[in-house]
Amino acid sequence: MTNRNRIYALFMMFLLTFFLGCAGSRTHEATGEYVDDSVITTKVKAAILNEPSLKSAEINVETFKGVVQLSGFVRSQADINTAVEVARQVSGVKSVKNAMRLK
Repeated sequence: MTNRNRIYALFMMFLLTFFLGCAGSRTHEATGEYVDDSVITTKVKAAILNEPSLKSAEINVETFKGVVQLSGFVRSQADINTAVEVARQVSGVKSVKNAMRLK
């Protein structure tokens, strides 16, 4: 094998390793998915912050593969319903899981 072929083979192994390392799985996000989820989380937090009837400091937002989970403590069932509806309206949200509790 010539040096050129060895370098080519080494380069191809590197590329294969790099791309497989960035791939997502059921329990691990790919790099692009992580960035997308960060954007969705930011949009949901902003939407909740802009909703005057909600105390946004008490609502936590996490996103995994487009699924938003809301958690924290709120004053009423109406606040829970409002937060879930606000989150559902954000573009990119696939579904919303509610883990909020009443105070």
